[in-house]
Amino acid sequence: MTFSVTRQIAIDAGHRIMTHGSKCRYLHGHRYTIEASSEARHLHTSGEQTDMVIDFSFLKEEMLAGIDQPCDHGFIACCDDLELLNLLAPADTAAETWISDLRETVRTTGHAATTDCRLGTKLYLIPGQPTAECLARHWFERLAPRVLARSRGLAVLKALVVWETPNCRAEYRPVG
Repeated sequence: MTFSVTRQIAIDAGHRIMTHGSKCRYLHGHRYTIEASSEARHLHTSGEQTDMVIDFSFLKEEMLAGIDQPCDHGFIACCDDLELLNLLAPADTAAETWISDLRETVRTTGHAATTDCRLGTKLYLIPGQPTAECLARHWFERLAPRVLARSRGLAVLKALVVWETPNCRAEYRPVG
């Protein structure tokens, strides 16, 4: 027997799939809806989360911090999208150095977030292309330890769903 809870947030962000054979290779945006599902074998027996898997507000706070804050109204890109990164490089910085530093951050931490770019836009870089599938896995990996900590070790993140459009969704659920 398990208990499961799901929380949803929505963000607006641009992206492009640089190798796509059709229109998704162009700069465009989506209203992403993100659903995080957590599960526990039993409910908290004491404290502020009594009779809960994880407090919905805790789950929301973690989703806002890890997904909304760095990505909403920004641009999500692959760290290998050099054409795009050259366009966004700050005018007062050597593009090669700026790109190299961001790519190193992605290599060591799994992502890079900056507003230090041309036009001051939010830029969020990930190792792979920003497909719904890759975003679901990426955000899952960022959110899972936060869920475990906020639930005091009781709840685990079981799945993360990214709705790219009202008709298209991708889900990441690790095996095991």
